[in-house]
Amino acid sequence: MKIAIIPARGGSKRIPGKNKRSFAGKPMIAHAIEAAMRAAIFDRIIVSTDDPEIMTIANRFGAETPFVRPAELADDHTPTVPVIAHAIGGIEAQGETVQAACCIYPCVPFLQAVDLVRGLQLLESSHADYSFPVARYPSAPQRSIRLDKDGMTSPFFPEFELTRSQDLEPAYFDAGQFYWGWRAAWLGNTKIHASGRGLDIPSWRVVDIDTPDDWDRAELMHRAFLSIAEPAGKVISGGMPHHDRTAANPERRTDLTGEFNAV
Repeated sequence: MKIAIIPARGGSKRIPGKNKRSFAGKPMIAHAIEAAMRAAIFDRIIVSTDDPEIMTIANRFGAETPFVRPAELADDHTPTVPVIAHAIGGIEAQGETVQAACCIYPCVPFLQAVDLVRGLQLLESSHADYSFPVARYPSAPQRSIRLDKDGMTSPFFPEFELTRSQDLEPAYFDAGQFYWGWRAAWLGNTKIHASGRGLDIPSWRVVDIDTPDDWDRAELMHRAFLSIAEPAGKVISGGMPHHDRTAANPERRTDLTGEFNAV
């Protein structure tokens, strides 16, 4: 079976209660649950949490909470892989057999169901242990600079200081939305970035929400996406509008309009 596991602990120091805080009219974690449901590829959607309130929210939006995450796996320093391995163990203790699991982070209001589907296809068509979305850095990190205490600059990579950005190898960053992985990889504590395959997605669909300023920016982005999507026309099958003004750029189009009209 293929399962979605959403790790959502109750504690969050920089944005208290961020996984259950309201975003665009619903608890933040609900966006992750609903994206998983729209993907229609999961046998079960599980939320791993230590928080009773998150359990109630998860159940209300259609996810399962068959166990409570232990405290030793719910602190600020717990890596992702052990949490997913614990969840797989909990499911298999019920007599199920997990083939592949997708870890979906709870704070992903711009997650697209189609990317979850594409991520699974990428995993199944390769010999990689994992697949996950990546986005291209907007500026070449090889040309990055540091500031010292006096405000003076120096290049991190002096060998690239005079190299044109277009001549540098493109670099990508982890979008931090989800990770598909085979059962053996999760249980074997395999490193994700060293044994994964990247799904290239547009960088404007990636947002990292770690501070109150990040949250405010994400809400502004969400409203901006809605203002673009709603006038674009009536949504039809596949989440596409009748009058798609972004048809000239298929990458920009994806299924964003359908996803946000469904919010």
